[in-house]
Amino acid sequence: MIKQLRTAAFLLCTAVAVPVMAQDFDKGWAAYGAGDYATALQEWRPLAVQGDAEAQFNLCIMYAAGRGVLQDYAEAVRWCRMAAEQDNAKAQSGLGVMYATGRGVLQDDVLAHMWFNIGGANGSAEGSENRGEIEQRMTREQIAEAQALARRCMASDYQDCD
Repeated sequence: MIKQLRTAAFLLCTAVAVPVMAQDFDKGWAAYGAGDYATALQEWRPLAVQGDAEAQFNLCIMYAAGRGVLQDYAEAVRWCRMAAEQDNAKAQSGLGVMYATGRGVLQDDVLAHMWFNIGGANGSAEGSENRGEIEQRMTREQIAEAQALARRCMASDYQDCD
């Protein structure tokens, strides 16, 4: 009987928690769209800390653009990497941008290509487009290295990526 009550209580708490988390994300999205970056940050940060990849990516964008926070590329990379490691294609492409421009990391075309390639493979049109653009300034050897790194990164479930 106690085991059944615990199970029921767990299921009830879980069922209630999911809509609240979604509502908080949506509230943050509405606030961001209205230019209320402080509220967006307040709504998204707890979700990001709990591991929500979309919230992590949104914090990446906020730190990169300096919206509601001091602009901090290193912090943007940190949040983007967390989301990218959870298969978030936008964050993976975002890391490609960071490596391509040298914002928050050392500029590295090979790693930029790798992240663009991964993002593109996971559905980011921006990743595929940017991969094609960055290839224009890379050698065949660099492209081959980036492709090998992308395969290794994906095979390791994003644990062996740099």
